[in-house]
Amino acid sequence: MANDKQKATRPATYTTRLEAVADRIGKATPTEAYPPPEVAHQVEAVGVTKGTRDTLSIVLLGILAGVFIGLGAMFCTLVTTDTGLGFGLTKLLGGAAFCLGLILVVVAGAELFTGNCLIIMSWMSGRTSLVQLLRNWGLVYFANLLGGLSLAGLMFYTYQWILNDYGVGANALLIANAKVNLSFGSALARGILCNALVCLAIWLCFSARTVTGKILSVLFPITAFVAAGFEHSIANMYFIPMGMLLASQPAVLTAAGVTADNVVNLTWLGFVDNLIPVTIGNIIGGSILVGAVYWLAYLSHERTAELVTARPWMRRVIPNFVYTKLVELVPGQLAEPIRAQITELIRVKLEEPAALDRGGKALLAVLAKARDDSNFLAKLAEDPAQALEGYNLTSEEKAALSSGDIRWIESKLGTLDEPLRTWLTARLAQEKW
Repeated sequence: MANDKQKATRPATYTTRLEAVADRIGKATPTEAYPPPEVAHQVEAVGVTKGTRDTLSIVLLGILAGVFIGLGAMFCTLVTTDTGLGFGLTKLLGGAAFCLGLILVVVAGAELFTGNCLIIMSWMSGRTSLVQLLRNWGLVYFANLLGGLSLAGLMFYTYQWILNDYGVGANALLIANAKVNLSFGSALARGILCNALVCLAIWLCFSARTVTGKILSVLFPITAFVAAGFEHSIANMYFIPMGMLLASQPAVLTAAGVTADNVVNLTWLGFVDNLIPVTIGNIIGGSILVGAVYWLAYLSHERTAELVTARPWMRRVIPNFVYTKLVELVPGQLAEPIRAQITELIRVKLEEPAALDRGGKALLAVLAKARDDSNFLAKLAEDPAQALEGYNLTSEEKAALSSGDIRWIESKLGTLDEPLRTWLTARLAQEKW
């Protein structure tokens, strides 16, 4: 009888314990979004990673992004065909459908040119070189183009465009034709506003802690830019080639109520004439209106010293900037205060070796070598990848150390005092021209 009673109460006891554990986990798990200053640091750090990513990964992820955005464009075309909802609601529906593309980019992972305009933040901090920035943009842009063109060709042979008595094809044709007939100024302005919204969506995604939060972050800005008719260069790499393919189909022309003379600009030349102003506008909207503005708002105060030290030519841009000789970047020379701080840091950390992980121990070894070996110190600034060979660091850790990612360094060693903090960033992040 007693055993039966114990068995009856045991499930209730387990349930109570599970509820208590779940409650503790819920309280320990933060639910609030990351604040904007923290987002700025995250975007900067991701920019450093993107700038050092290998070519094969960039190209593969860029192709995926072109396909993902093309899928969003295809979905938008399909759902806005013959809706009967009126102008506004049809545009709203199309914008919501297009969100598929950026959701796939953000959640599944891909390299999208328009979103990568935010790499400007790590460049402004001196942690991504101009060469790395342009390399990423160039590779990603043409990989996105390859993905968009591939999907357009594949979708043409699905014959989805014959649905609704060629209504889907007619809608795709009219969308593309409207894009290639925009003036340079109109395409430029629409490109600026488009990527301001796209990069704001990416910014909001960095603030989100969950997949659901990221999807909601994408929903409203992207729906807004599509509904408003703004121009996205990567989306146009699907929209316009699809229209070019359909312009040769008499049944599609008839369903659209146009003749061949009405779509005379649906050519490769018309495609390029659209991409040039839209791409320039996308760069301005994403890099300047979002990236540069947020850098000035949240990072400029703590990054200006590091930036000017890493890039001496910036002293001409900021003539009143005064920098200390403690961070002078003369290869092979190490100021005595810096040397003393490194020695003290190593002493303190080695007293508690259990507090250091593998990366922290390797980082201390690098600092000790830089303190004692002037040749290694010079090589660390000129060719960090070669200098760090043989140290027990992952590729991501080497990239963070090479770029002077002070947040990563301090995550391993704790908060550093000035001038060591500025010297480390400047020494590692100086740009080679």
